[in-house]
Amino acid sequence: MARLPRLTLPGYPHHLIQRGNNRQPIFGSDADYRLLLELLEQYARDCKVAIHSYVLMGNHFHLLATPETEKGLPDMMQAIGRRYVRYFNSRHGRSGTLWEGRYRSTLVQAERYLLACMVYIDLNPVRAGMVSEPAQHPWSSFRHYAGIEPDRLVTPHPIFWELGNTPFAREQAYADLIAAGLNRDVQQSLADATHRGWALGDATYLAELQRRSQRRAVPLAAGRPRRVKNLPDLSPIKPTPSEPQK
Repeated sequence: MARLPRLTLPGYPHHLIQRGNNRQPIFGSDADYRLLLELLEQYARDCKVAIHSYVLMGNHFHLLATPETEKGLPDMMQAIGRRYVRYFNSRHGRSGTLWEGRYRSTLVQAERYLLACMVYIDLNPVRAGMVSEPAQHPWSSFRHYAGIEPDRLVTPHPIFWELGNTPFAREQAYADLIAAGLNRDVQQSLADATHRGWALGDATYLAELQRRSQRRAVPLAAGRPRRVKNLPDLSPIKPTPSEPQK
């Protein structure tokens, strides 16, 4: 079965994940982390992509980003991927592929899932057992949103600005979201949507995406359509096509 193209639309937040091949490490030193962040900043600017949230893990990274153009995200990820692989292979004396195929991504409804997706991303190192608090992981957007240190890569989404009227109020509100965490169902929904490439949102949002894209936003119903057997005509009046068959 042919692989569906990615669902990518300008002006909408996208959750992306790129993994190392066979889950192998994609960072070998602090210099590697810094270089990838520099590439993200450069190509996000060049490709007109706003990075709202990110985390760099040992063998993968997450982004929450909104592109201004339809080609912004794929162009950014392609440029970063090529530059970083050349650098990584040269620095660490290796050759061949680094990535586990193409990156995975999906659209998330800002009003319902953007803040949850930010929390999901920033808590990644905690869930992985790497740190006990997200502030202890230096390679994520959390420290920016917590007011610990500014990050030029980060462009807050308008939904984040609605958390409070002052920087302190927004920082405290986001810290409260981090402390509350996410329930298992929301975590699973965010993970499944990104890995499978189906948009995450309510029915109105999904219908809006479908109007704007020729690519399906949600999977088709499972299974084949049920065949209706030819039944003997036991009634003098046959049902019209709109009436249910019994």
